[in-house]
Amino acid sequence: MNLTAFIAHRITFQSKRSFSKLSVRIAILGIMLSLSVMILAVAVVKGFKTEIREKIRGFSGDIILIKYDLNSSYENSPFSLGADTLKKLQSLPDIQYAYPYAIKPGIINTDNEIEGVVLKGVDKSFNWDFFKKILVEGKVIDFTDSLAARKQILISQHIANRLKLKVGDDFLMYFVQENLRKRPFKIVGIYNLGVEEVDKTYVIGDLSIIKRLNNWKDSQVGGYEIRVKDFDKLESANSHVSDNIGFRLRAFSITEWYQTIFQWLSLLDINTQVILILMMAVAVINMISALLIIILERTSMIGILKALGSSNWSIQKIFLSNAAYLIGFGLLLGNVLGIGLGLLQTYTHFFKLDQVSYYMSFVPVQLELADIIFLNAGTLVVCLLVLIIPSMLVTRISPVKAITFK
Repeated sequence: MNLTAFIAHRITFQSKRSFSKLSVRIAILGIMLSLSVMILAVAVVKGFKTEIREKIRGFSGDIILIKYDLNSSYENSPFSLGADTLKKLQSLPDIQYAYPYAIKPGIINTDNEIEGVVLKGVDKSFNWDFFKKILVEGKVIDFTDSLAARKQILISQHIANRLKLKVGDDFLMYFVQENLRKRPFKIVGIYNLGVEEVDKTYVIGDLSIIKRLNNWKDSQVGGYEIRVKDFDKLESANSHVSDNIGFRLRAFSITEWYQTIFQWLSLLDINTQVILILMMAVAVINMISALLIIILERTSMIGILKALGSSNWSIQKIFLSNAAYLIGFGLLLGNVLGIGLGLLQTYTHFFKLDQVSYYMSFVPVQLELADIIFLNAGTLVVCLLVLIIPSMLVTRISPVKAITFK
């Protein structure tokens, strides 16, 4: 161990501090709180973005393929996608699967209430994995018996509560078109997506019902929902899909389709950046104050070391090493606090949210090792670089005056 490291170790762990004790504790506390807040801020924002994104992806897929026209109503314009084109889309390297759908507005009529909804029709190729996760009760539509599947329907918890419906109940749905038509349905499942715009609007049924109501051909659909393998490659996948469809069709990514929601999510990144900057400033200011007090407390020691021939930089390194020990201890405590609270929330969902406003009932947390390492390393490096400036106070201390300093 060289002299610089030896002295730094002595004044850090074996020194009886006097008036610097409180400032050192405050500095360590500042580092601890700053790091824990930064860890939680990044984890919560990532959790929010991931949870909401997965909800939207689960309900609508990643890419929505519809007919390119001026239709802006809830009802799709029909089109037929050739078997070769569909096979080509499904064989693209970024595409996981694609399934047809159609939507049609209708009115649910029960004994006491009526409610305007949009029926989303899917067929047996639909992937139910996501809906099985958000089912409150019941089951998904069983397409084994095509006749029975036409009467089965899924409704949201919001609609079920509003109309006082439960699994097993029957109701009529009216479809307003040239001739008013009605269809009987039986509730087989109730889902809760947590996105109010969807929950208060959509019910899920059989695609063949909409085809019959609209007098479509068997090959015609309202659109295709396409799922990609890697969401980070969504834009390139969307471009590949657009290149393989005719000019009469248009492919929208969900970031375009649900533009308002994804714009709101992007604003969270700005909030996170502001929090990180503020917390880093708190940590740096606390450490600067503590270092200056430590240097003043060790004025006599600095004078003796200079008299013995130590250079200014070697003395600066003593105090920077001391600061590094303090920062490291603060980072350790900050990791324990931040990761501890994050894990507590992950497994208990202790902190709740208003689902209507935030699309979920609890604060989501997504802790990632890379983020934690980056925040720890960044805090340590920034603090040490900034502390080089106040450590230069050592150069202004005269050995003669310092030795007699009390």
